[in-house]
Amino acid sequence: MFGNLGFTEIMIIMVVVLLFFGAKRLPEIGSSMGKGIREFQRSFKDTKDSVLEQSQDDSATRRVLDGKDEAPTGGEPKRLSQ
Repeated sequence: MFGNLGFTEIMIIMVVVLLFFGAKRLPEIGSSMGKGIREFQRSFKDTKDSVLEQSQDDSATRRVLDGKDEAPTGGEPKRLSQ
């Protein structure tokens, strides 16, 4: 959609933004956008780490159950750590 923007079109957009927000407001807008992007990246990384950690915990549980220990058949479940 925006793949065909040339230098002239980008300059026109920048001038309109400058006129609309003013020169004093642009650094504030850029700063808040940067903070928002960093916050998004941090939350994405935290979510990714949480999913990977849960996946590793699940695979460790599977290794224990697939190894010498058998899956619980009834009664109380076996504890992995004591």
